Parts: sequence; C-alpha cells; structure tokens
Amino acid sequence: MSQVVEITDFSAPELDVYARLTEAQLLNRFEPAKGMFIAESPKVIHRALDAGYRPVSLLMERKDIHGSAREVIARCPGIPVYTADEELLCGLTGYHLTRGVLCAMSRPPLPTIEEICAPARRVAVLENVMNPTNVGAIFRSAAALGMDAVLLTPGCSDPLYRRSARVSMGTVFQIPWTFTPPWPEDGMAALKRLGFRTSALALKADSLSIDDPILASQNKLAILLGSEGDGLTDNTIARCDYTVKIPMYHGVDSLNVAAASAVAFWQLRKE
Repeated sequence: MSQVVEITDFSAPELDVYARLTEAQLLNRFEPAKGMFIAESPKVIHRALDAGYRPVSLLMERKDIHGSAREVIARCPGIPVYTADEELLCGLTGYHLTRGVLCAMSRPPLPTIEEICAPARRVAVLENVMNPTNVGAIFRSAAALGMDAVLLTPGCSDPLYRRSARVSMGTVFQIPWTFTPPWPEDGMAALKRLGFRTSALALKADSLSIDDPILASQNKLAILLGSEGDGLTDNTIARCDYTVKIPMYHGVDSLNVAAASAVAFWQLRKE
C-alpha cells in the first residue's frame, strides 16, 4: 500500500522533482540512468504504467486520493503519495495540475535506431521540432495513423517532457521512439542501411504530390518533417530519395508541422 504524505514543507528535497528541477535537469544527460520525467493526468500515467515505466512518487490534490487517482494509486504500491489542496500545489509546482495528478517516473534507456526500425515499415523522422506541444501532437497522430516508430534529431524537444506527453495523450509510451545518431549524416545512413527510402516534406518545385503512387508502393518509407519555422534543412532534403508536398488551396502555402504530419501519415501509411 502507498504511503500518503501531507505536504507541510515546500523545501523538502523529495519535492524537488516537482518544484525546483527543470525538465532539462530531470533528464540528467550526464547520468542518464538517474533520469526522470513527470507524467501528468491519470490517462497519461496509466499508459506509462502499461508500457512498463517505473513510478517513483505521486503528487495530487487531497480530494483525488479517493477520486480520479484511486486506480493510479492502486497500481503504484509502496511509493509515496504527496498531497495537499489545490492552492498549495499550484504554489509548489507553479501551474494547475491537470486533473490533479502528477507522477514522477524513471527514464528507461533509449533503444537504438536499429532496434526500433528493423521491424518497421513506416517511420516518422522529426528534424529540430522544438515545440513540446507539436512533438506531442505528432506522436498522437503517428500512433493513430499507422506509423511504426518515431525518430527525433538531437535538436528536438524531448517526448517525455510533461507537456509533450500530456498533449500526446500518453501515446509517447505506446509507439517506439528514439533520438537519431548525429544528423543528418549518420542518421540518414542508418535509415538507408535498414532498407528505408526517405521522403522529405518540403515545398519545392520538383516535389512529388503526397498521393503519388510511387510513395505508397515503398515497402519501407521514412517520412521526414522539419522545424516549425524553417522546415527541413537543404542538406537533409538533398539526401532524401523523394521530396514531397501536400497540395494546398486558397493561397495557403503551408500547414503547421503537427497538422502536416497527420495528413502525411494517413496518406502514406502501409496497410
């Protein structure tokens, strides 16, 4: 059974994970085995637990212990449950808790690109997508619309950041993902070794339409999406097998990267 701990001291070191450490500090790049992240809301926490992620502690409003968090607590025996009323918790964390529940969890080791891509047929690759909301939305679309894995270049926001995981509705725990080796040289070379053809979403004069049959016919296809402002770099586009565009109407020249990802994943999924 979990131990319920009433919060009386904001400075308690066991609350650092919720109150004083940034998400970059929680990541702990120098000692990755000690890395942690925060899962927010019961649905996200349940999906993390379903995927085998290990909980460290819970933080929630007092009223949720026997309410929306009851099943979460039952699945996390033996870990401390820190609690207080809503006003105090907002003062501690600096934001309103979504449905009143946070869970600090350990980060598992990241798989290699070979481990997640060898069995895959459709892979999404995000290049320098820095907005956590966009990363979470892309993961949700990738999981829903037939992608087998997601790769992120080192310049991307981390999928386990609190906002990314929450916006994804926990799908960051359901679809395999990892960061690429040095990009684009090593990462693109790894994709080609694994048998992938690469398609860059970019508005170029010689781009194929996204509904071109040659794209759907590829057995293994990587779909590359670029940063919010500049899109894919010219170096990356030049290395790809195909440049692909989504036809636009009414003078619209582009879509938000999260919206574009949903269109591309649906059109290029492999039945």
